[in-house]
Amino acid sequence: QVQLVESRGGLVQAGGSLRLSCAASGRTFSDYAMGWFRQAPGKERECVAVISWNGGVTSYLDSVKGRFTISRDNAKNTVYLQMNSLRPEDTAVYYCAANSHALGLGPWGYWGQGTQVTVSS
Repeated sequence: QVQLVESRGGLVQAGGSLRLSCAASGRTFSDYAMGWFRQAPGKERECVAVISWNGGVTSYLDSVKGRFTISRDNAKNTVYLQMNSLRPEDTAVYYCAANSHALGLGPWGYWGQGTQVTVSS
């Protein structure tokens, strides 16, 4: 089992920045690829960013490329999502998730509770 706890999100103005973190406990953190997902009201959950087990490979949703950065610190069992140049359309509940495939190609078996990010225009 892997337990994931996201940091508190918040309210930020458009153009602002916010960093989310997700602390993992349970099994060996470096065994898992990690991802950030989001779900806006009335929309399906989408994958925002993925990072491989050692941080060597990352991928992003097209709409956040160049604005968001995913990173991880395996010594601290934590994954981060740095969000810059935020837009109102980034408003959503953000979730972190763990994937037992090293590159995140398997099922996302573990999820955090989610944290609200609201971007005002």
